Amino acid sequence: MLPALPAKKLAGSRILAQVVAKVSGCLAAAGVLAVLASPAAAQALKYDVHIAAPGALEELLEQNLDLLRFRGNPRMDREQLLRLVRAAPEQIRTLVATDGYYSPVVSAKLDRDGETPKVEISVQPGEPVRVGDIDLVLEGFAPTPGLPPDQQFDTARLKAGWTLKKGEVFRQTDWEQAKRGLLRQVVQTRYPRAQLTDSQATVDPEQHLAALRVVLDSGPELRFGELRIEGLKRYPAAIVRNLNPIHAGDYYSEAALQSYQSRLQDTGYFSSVEVSADMGAILNEQLDAAAATPAQNAEAAMAPLPLLVRVTENKRRNVSAGVGFSTNTGNRASLTYDDLSVFGLRMKSALTLETKKQTARSDFYFPTTAEGYNDSFGASFERSDISGEVTSVASVAGKRAWGTPLLERSLSLELLTETKTLDGIPSSTSKSLPLTYGVTWRKLDNLLFPTKGYALNAQLGGALLPVLTDRAFVRGYARGVLYRPLTTSTNLILRAELGGLASRDKVGVPAVYLFRAGGDQSVRGYAFQELGVREGDAITGGRYLATGSAEFQYWFKPSYGAAVFYDAGNAGDTFNALHPKSGYGVGGRWKSPVGPINVDVAYGHAVRKYRLHFSLGFTF
Repeated sequence: MLPALPAKKLAGSRILAQVVAKVSGCLAAAGVLAVLASPAAAQALKYDVHIAAPGALEELLEQNLDLLRFRGNPRMDREQLLRLVRAAPEQIRTLVATDGYYSPVVSAKLDRDGETPKVEISVQPGEPVRVGDIDLVLEGFAPTPGLPPDQQFDTARLKAGWTLKKGEVFRQTDWEQAKRGLLRQVVQTRYPRAQLTDSQATVDPEQHLAALRVVLDSGPELRFGELRIEGLKRYPAAIVRNLNPIHAGDYYSEAALQSYQSRLQDTGYFSSVEVSADMGAILNEQLDAAAATPAQNAEAAMAPLPLLVRVTENKRRNVSAGVGFSTNTGNRASLTYDDLSVFGLRMKSALTLETKKQTARSDFYFPTTAEGYNDSFGASFERSDISGEVTSVASVAGKRAWGTPLLERSLSLELLTETKTLDGIPSSTSKSLPLTYGVTWRKLDNLLFPTKGYALNAQLGGALLPVLTDRAFVRGYARGVLYRPLTTSTNLILRAELGGLASRDKVGVPAVYLFRAGGDQSVRGYAFQELGVREGDAITGGRYLATGSAEFQYWFKPSYGAAVFYDAGNAGDTFNALHPKSGYGVGGRWKSPVGPINVDVAYGHAVRKYRLHFSLGFTF
């Protein structure tokens, strides 16, 4: 048995690499590493090492024990092997101590019988050292005068967030991570210059306890100052200023910096964006204050930090072309042209040619206002040939959008004229001036690959005034998706949509404001917008819509999964006509870099046909 060890204090900066370095240094003093590093060219001595230790410790020793690190070294001979075997027990005790075992029983023996020498290592770790008393000392976190209690820094919450709890095994890596986590919680808030001034772990091997002490000094409380912009040449500064959610005098917050940076990156004006607090800007003030009185030093330390935005602008014009295929609308070819500065506005134009639909549109976007509004206007022309109904729609529209990814709202006014043809015979021409309000709620664990939460979109609008409108109407629409995890590898997705149109007569209401169902994002097993009101051999839109879907997903690998689903729904002019048409099938799922890609094979019960569907996600 080993004699009882005295209580030990471990400095907070000691980590596994330093322990190994210390052991290696001792061996070097004995001449082992010096010999192995010498330029002598000898054939390497071959030997085996067998370690009998609990799984986690065995892996630790295999990765760090010198007997294994230097195996195969061309300068290894029997004399050096003997020295490494003699030094191994002490090195093992030091290594396993980093994993919480301070009283191990260790042996290392060299078996020279046989053609290849074999080193037998045995480790009985004994009882691990566990965390005992924890003393977290917070210095400098004085309450801010005049600030409401709910806005004061929550030191109680900070202490509660300490991750290395009493009773847990004291491991060096957990100790270091707990300290880094404590410091990270502070420097990301109003105390970016906080630092650990002391950290000790006092280990008592006899009691198998480690008493922890950490002293964290907050440093000065810092606030943001004025906004400074670097890198703008072609585009107006309003693009950067109007998106700034940070006001001079706000407390420093890393989360606020990251949010601002993300908003600027999403504008499309910049190839790179860096948003930071300019610590260097107040360095000269601090140096000047070094020889001043303590009161002056404190005042200098509280100087506001300028908010610095560095950008690299995207090129002004961009042209791109692409080809593709959609199981909804067929073959596709597209051409887009973007210009980031047309009379101070951003222009986005696109020409898309698909088998069933052709679209040309151009939109102009104003810079986001200081109040957070995104205003735009544009014009478009679209021709579609779907289920025997051919429509040609020309429109001009204006739109205002505002909000966050969690709550988006919009208001749009559109003037459109539409010509509709059924079975090759012109049937109607209509014009309308509808106003539509839309809102989207999102509460998802991940916006790109959601597994828990919901998304809901609702629209209400219509053309009520007899101005540039052939038929007055009111239209409502809602669509929702619910994500529910069942186990770590399975989840359930429920989807539903409802729509309704109120008008004296459907004739004169543009087809784009009527309802149809069927397709990748609707009722699978049916062609795109195949479900609706039959007129002759054609399918037209109806007054009402109701669809629903249930899908079960199983992820056999993190990025690959399979699904089974059941969809049902229909569109019609009366509630009685909404007799649901069902579709069901199986599919494959892939979490691609651009979102979840879904490939489904569905059987349409009403049409008695199988159909392949390809889509990118459900989220909207």
